[in-house]
This record gives sequence, structure tokens and C-alpha cells, in this order.
Amino acid sequence: MPGPQVLFPTFLILTVALLGVDVYTGLKAKLAAHLTFVVITVASLVAAIWFALELGELYDLESAGWITPVHLKLARIATYAYVLPTVSGIMTLRDRKHRKLHFRLAMLTLSLTVLAAVTGAWMILAAQPLPTQP
Repeated sequence: MPGPQVLFPTFLILTVALLGVDVYTGLKAKLAAHLTFVVITVASLVAAIWFALELGELYDLESAGWITPVHLKLARIATYAYVLPTVSGIMTLRDRKHRKLHFRLAMLTLSLTVLAAVTGAWMILAAQPLPTQP
């Protein structure tokens, strides 16, 4: 099985692509597809986070400097932010008047996810790899 060096970027790219599909299906009001892809996106995000944690064990993240705590804070905020479009999505299913709120919260969550991805890539590129063990 490939290591986190392959699996993390694979699931990260997949998650970002799926977020695009989520936005598209949501804007086109394709409800069944939207709900299906949202569930798939969350599963992909969980896998990306899992492999990000494994990848982090291969680097001295403190050596990346100030970007490490910034990324870790953004990543946590982005992850918790997924509750917002989930709750507003359920509200929208019950009453369509919440569509605009749901859209805004979804875009906020998407933006936080992209910021976390960019700062995460920056952190890994700035960090020193740990010596490999025999």
C-alpha cells in the first residue's frame, strides 16, 4: 500500500475536487446528487486528515516555523466549520428560505478548507524530514 506521501495528496486533491462537485450540484439544485456527493466528500476529507496526520509523523513540523501553529489552527477551524453547512443544509431541506445562509456557510467552509490546504502544503515544504529508521 502506498504511504502517506502519496495517499495524503491524493485524498486532498480528491476532496477539493469533490467540494467543487458539491458546489455545482448545490447551485443546480440537484438534491439527490448533492447529498450523495457531500457524504462522499466528508469521507474523503476524513481520509485526507488521517493521512495528513501520518505524513506529519515523517517531518519535524516545528522546523517549519510559524506556519505550523497557523496551519494547525486553520485546519481545526476548517474541520469544525463543516458543522455549519451541515446544520444549515438540514435547515434548508426543511425550509428553502435558508438557501442563501446555507450557500454562504458552505462557501466559508470551502474557503477555510482551501486556506488549510495551502498552509498545510507550505508547512510540509518548509519542514525538515525526520531521519528514516532502518
